[in-house]
Amino acid sequence: MQQGYYRLVFTHPGFETVTRDSVMLLEGAPEVVDVRLSPVRAIETTPVTAPRESVDISESLSLQGGAGVYKMPMASLGDFAVHNTEEYSAINPNIFHSPLTEPLSTFSIDVDTATYSNVRRMLNNGQLPDASMIRIEELVNYFSYDYPEPRGEHPFSIYTEYGECPWNTQHQLVHIGLKGRSIDLAEAAPSNLVFLIDVSGSMMPENKLPLVQRSLTMLVDNLRAQDRIGIVVYASGTRVVLPSTPGDQKLRIKEAINTLTAGGSTAGAAGIQLAYDTAASSMIRGGNNRVILCTDGDFNVGLSSMTALEELVVNNRNRGIFLTVLGYGMGNYKDNKIELLANRGNGNYAYIDTIMEAKKVLVNEIGSTLYTIAKDVKIQAEFNPAHVRGYRLIGYENRLLRPEEFRDDTVDAGELGAGHTVTAIYEIIPSSSREPVAELDSLRYQSIQISPEARQSAEMMTVKLRYKEPDGETSIPLDQQVLNRPVRLRETSERYRFSAAVVGYGLMLQNSRFKGNLHWEMVKELAANSMSSDPHGYKAEFMELIQKAIRLGSGD
Repeated sequence: MQQGYYRLVFTHPGFETVTRDSVMLLEGAPEVVDVRLSPVRAIETTPVTAPRESVDISESLSLQGGAGVYKMPMASLGDFAVHNTEEYSAINPNIFHSPLTEPLSTFSIDVDTATYSNVRRMLNNGQLPDASMIRIEELVNYFSYDYPEPRGEHPFSIYTEYGECPWNTQHQLVHIGLKGRSIDLAEAAPSNLVFLIDVSGSMMPENKLPLVQRSLTMLVDNLRAQDRIGIVVYASGTRVVLPSTPGDQKLRIKEAINTLTAGGSTAGAAGIQLAYDTAASSMIRGGNNRVILCTDGDFNVGLSSMTALEELVVNNRNRGIFLTVLGYGMGNYKDNKIELLANRGNGNYAYIDTIMEAKKVLVNEIGSTLYTIAKDVKIQAEFNPAHVRGYRLIGYENRLLRPEEFRDDTVDAGELGAGHTVTAIYEIIPSSSREPVAELDSLRYQSIQISPEARQSAEMMTVKLRYKEPDGETSIPLDQQVLNRPVRLRETSERYRFSAAVVGYGLMLQNSRFKGNLHWEMVKELAANSMSSDPHGYKAEFMELIQKAIRLGSGD
């Protein structure tokens, strides 16, 4: 059997059928899939002769006004309706800006990858994602791009590349990459982790609590004696299942994880509070203090307003306890809630749809998931209007900052983990173009002109960064210039072309008005010509997802 993702169907006479989607089989590596078949229960039926009333639900599930919350439509299975209450914050894509009127583009970095695996889950289930839920930066940042390791005094390196835009050859792309310094995990600071596990009734399906248990068991295998683990669960109430325990007591920790069962409603806020209190009681000064929340995000009992939850997370962030959120499941998944919590908690957010994704996040990338090397990392790009007529930041719509917030050390921003990479891409309209770009109306009392210094400069932009040490309060600046020397697409690096393919994948899934001449064959070709390094098979899987999106008719 070839390596890849498979859908397994288990049947036996007299028992209900069980299906497992997205099971990853590796060549030469056996995979054990545990299932439990339940006996078929007889259902008493009563004839109904009255006609059923037809209800049109297509209008009731749509974008909600100013809240910007998208609810997934109801899906059907035969004659039975399956209610889908997934919620996502709608994305309004960035537009082109003129550097004459808006020379600065400022945003917080984002290391989350949840959109990529969530889209994968939908495509593997034969469903196209809605355009409004696609956060393109989370697609791009799923991949590492092999940036060079930092060598200087700063904890990360900066990589830039300027070249032709594949979907509009009259435009260019600027590729900006950061690479955090890798650490020896054996020598890393001790960790004080609290697993906060949602065990409410909504977590009962196989792709929720059972997958959580398998995921965390893999993380436990990588703990050291100096690390400590506590476990808090919440449903209708909250309780400490395991007080802070040394990491070498693996059997005890795994037993506490594997005995959990799901049931009850969801007192999420109370659970988060108890988890933070548990972490604070075993705080390690100079260590990695973190709550790892595993949930579908369905907080429906208690103090569940997002404002109250945000305040709770921010207050604990300020006392040095960070938050990692792992999202699970489908049907009632609340992406909009848990992404916001991770953003506010100096943490990261991943969606775990398979055990292989759990391995990626909690084993292969454990350093970047758990160990912060720089916090409040901000990027500000300044464009030279002598060379740039217009620019558009692709993605990062919910990470934008005002220009004055770049130097304001009280403004929170994203964190960078050990060995982690962050990629941002701008699409550029060159100054030689006559393409219209939204600008201010003519001013009555002043004129905007390009300075002689700008015209004489060979720089098309400056990339400025500010960051803080993990326990620091004052930001540290650095910057790097990009010369006005774009290269042809065929002369760009593999990392440039593959990142462009991932952007194209996102634009096609969005059916974006900015996709230009982009089509699926172009996305496939860009990716196929950038496959020389693929140690974990992530790029090969990406090619499979492109094919699935094509078959489902995305972006046509």
